[in-house]
Amino acid sequence: MYSQIEIDSQFDGKLQLIYLNQPDSYNSLTEVMLRELRNSVHKFSNDDNVRCIAIAGKGKAFCAGQNLKEALGFDEDDRTIQRFVIEYYNPLVLEIVKCKKPVIALVNGPAVGAGAMLASICDFTLATENSYFSFAFANIGLIPDTAGTYYLPKLVGRQLASYLSFTGKKVPATEAKKIGLVADVFSDSEFVEKSMEVLTQLSHAATTALYLTKKAFNKSYSFTLSEQLDYESIIQQDAAETEDFKEGVAAFIEKRLPNYKGK
Repeated sequence: MYSQIEIDSQFDGKLQLIYLNQPDSYNSLTEVMLRELRNSVHKFSNDDNVRCIAIAGKGKAFCAGQNLKEALGFDEDDRTIQRFVIEYYNPLVLEIVKCKKPVIALVNGPAVGAGAMLASICDFTLATENSYFSFAFANIGLIPDTAGTYYLPKLVGRQLASYLSFTGKKVPATEAKKIGLVADVFSDSEFVEKSMEVLTQLSHAATTALYLTKKAFNKSYSFTLSEQLDYESIIQQDAAETEDFKEGVAAFIEKRLPNYKGK
């Protein structure tokens, strides 16, 4: 079904692991991979059985960014780069940001350029100690796309976003955690076990509540405080009408673990 990504389903399909599967090119992004990644996220977002999505890389890297060999074939006189960004990168960004399920990046090695941004637009990122991030667009004469000019200043602040973008500095995972690029870092030997613990929790969580939280965070970028408070009240009511809310309250009263259905 897919030629440049690989899907691994866990927990009877509740968890869907999407692997970028071009290890010989350090999982550099091509038209085919971008399309397959977008389509798979869209599919899982709308599958009621799926509760969590994770994006990881096969081999030694998470993602080396845009495949430059493919980019060299672009016709710059025909605004091909702009059309490529509009047709392939932008829809992927929106698919991940608006996804109804948590989308987690599992970074197991270098995440460079658009690969670093791919991790950064996910809901949060888990990384190995030996991985690093580099927003090295300027090193080849480009600007940070894949929502880089939108999210990077919001994640780390304008000063640091400018510094990282202008210099392409490699940011080790431990430093990335300190500046807010990464949620958590694990040793290479513990990474699979520790990251799976997190994914297991999310795969059995109150999925609608997580989605509504995600929507509220997204709105906060453009809403005033008053607008955000109004929006919170609306979607809190939506959350309170779910089966998971009723189960969560019952489990609390009965002093047991909740059995959420994601509904």
